[in-house]
Amino acid sequence: MKKIMKHAHLLFQITCISILSLVTANALAQTYPTKPIHFVIAFTAGSATDIIARAVGDVISNNIGQPIIIENKPGAGGTIAAGQVAKADADGYTFLVHSSGHALNPFIYNNLPYDTLKDLKGVATLGATPNVLVVSPSKPWKTAADLVAAAKAKPGDLNFASAGIGSATHLNAEKFNLAANIEALHVPYKGTPEANSDVIGGRADWFFSPLGSVVSLVQSGKLKALAVSTPKRTPLLPNVPTTLEAGIADSDYVLWVGLLAPSGVPAPIVKKMNDEVAKALQSNEVKERFAKLGAEPLIMSPDAFNTYIRNEMVVAYRISKSAKLK
Repeated sequence: MKKIMKHAHLLFQITCISILSLVTANALAQTYPTKPIHFVIAFTAGSATDIIARAVGDVISNNIGQPIIIENKPGAGGTIAAGQVAKADADGYTFLVHSSGHALNPFIYNNLPYDTLKDLKGVATLGATPNVLVVSPSKPWKTAADLVAAAKAKPGDLNFASAGIGSATHLNAEKFNLAANIEALHVPYKGTPEANSDVIGGRADWFFSPLGSVVSLVQSGKLKALAVSTPKRTPLLPNVPTTLEAGIADSDYVLWVGLLAPSGVPAPIVKKMNDEVAKALQSNEVKERFAKLGAEPLIMSPDAFNTYIRNEMVVAYRISKSAKLK
């Protein structure tokens, strides 16, 4: 009987602590935020991830009355930024802005300083955008099929750029290479602007650049667009076909950008931030800025985003294995 009473008392204490913790977290969320919020962006300024994050962050900042402080932390496919946020205080004032390369990183980097699923959790999706297959105007290829033919004629002789090993631009290119059955040398750069610069100069043969970072370069003639990665064409480059239209099956790819947090951030704060992101994405200001980037708002609940990440990891694992990435 004493053991039963002791067990019941312990259970009562645990229940009280759980209820108190929930009440405290809910109360905290009602007053949150009371100080500036940090967005640690996994890629360089001027990248698609950066541009989308700043557009959404500006509106959130105005709505909540607190600054959104942007910190670009590029390198190693976004794993440096992810590692920093995974170890940050779980108080809801430090968030990671990453792209779809987040799903690939655990399969190609040894000894990551964080566990992708245990140490970080999805807060909200921000947007989705096509990548554009671009080459220098000095290159002879007029279509994606021309590029594929050239790569097949000299296996391993051509090279492609990316915004870093494990980035979404890297994953996109590897999926394209597998679908087209071609071999090429991967040349990773610090970020998208640097990769675009070397493609313009002809030092890199091609690059799947995020649309928002490259559309003006295409329109000005500094780069030549051969295809877009999404299943449908983009209104910003209506005459540029998709890779699927180019006859390369299973080559489509969508770059997504999302907001993540340390796993210990209380659920009420996560929901509060998710609500603020959704509100910002539905604002005319963000819609107008996204339209100029060729991006689309992407709204998901935290649970839906976490499920989406897991599904993306399944696809990324398959590509990493087939392409023997490491």
